[in-house]
This record gives sequence, structure tokens and C-alpha cells, in this order.
Amino acid sequence: MTTSLYDLAATSLTGKEVSIGEFKDKVLLIVNTASKCGFTPQYEGLEKLHKDYAAKGLVVLGFPCNQFGSQEPGSENDIAEFCQVNYGVSFPMFAKIDVNGENAHPLYQFLKSSAPGIFGLEGIKWNFTKFLVDRSGKVVDRFAPTTKPEDIAGDIEKLL
Repeated sequence: MTTSLYDLAATSLTGKEVSIGEFKDKVLLIVNTASKCGFTPQYEGLEKLHKDYAAKGLVVLGFPCNQFGSQEPGSENDIAEFCQVNYGVSFPMFAKIDVNGENAHPLYQFLKSSAPGIFGLEGIKWNFTKFLVDRSGKVVDRFAPTTKPEDIAGDIEKLL
């Protein structure tokens, strides 16, 4: 089992291997995303958080996932174009991953075990589940898909 978030890596939408260690000493908001979800308009709020707080040390990380209702069917290029054209996303986006099951990405295995959901269940219930990570790499909170990005601003400010 991974002991530090910063030991993990993920593949960007452009195919580059990115160490999560690159974001050390930053506050992270890590979100599993989808382009065809009822919560997809949250991209707008996530981008606003990213722009409003980036200079203070926040980084939003988006991880597309197709495990919920096949709501992220496109290729990495499709996802990148959709996010840019529709929401002007400028925060780091990664290649599609699984967040649940035996093929769950190691990052999500770490996040889920660090911050279980309701009733202590680790599984991700839907797209746009959000994990807030402090500057030391500790997962401090988990937010449901229904929690709007703007409703997390106060929690983010406390960590900045």
C-alpha cells in the first residue's frame, strides 16, 4: 500500500506521465469527471476555483472516468476538446481511469482508503466526487458529487 500521495503518478490527457509529487506543497482538489453527466456543469465551478486560488497554491486535478453510466465515452482528445471548448478548463486533466474495482487507479485506491465515504464505505458512488488534500499530502475531506465546487471554497481557503 502506498504511504504517500506523492509516490504516485498518473498519465495526462496528452499521454505524459505526471508524478503527483510535482504538486507537493500545494492544496489539491482531486475530482473524477465526466463529459456527459448531470454534474458536468461543475467544470465551470472547478475552473473558477482553480483560477481564483491558483496563485495561493490550489491545484485542481481532473480524472475522467467512464464507470458511471458510460458518461465519459470519448477518447482523451475528445475529453480535452470538450473541456476546453465548453468550460475553458486550464487545470491539469488526466487520461481516463477507473476509480472503483480491481483496476482502480492507485491514486484512487489511496484517496478512498484515506477518506472513506458515508458509513465508512470506500467506493466512489458517482462522477464529480471530490477529495481535498492539504499541502502535506494528507487527504482532509471528501465531498459528494452533489457538493458544488463553490461550496468547498471556504474549506480550501482554510488550507491555503
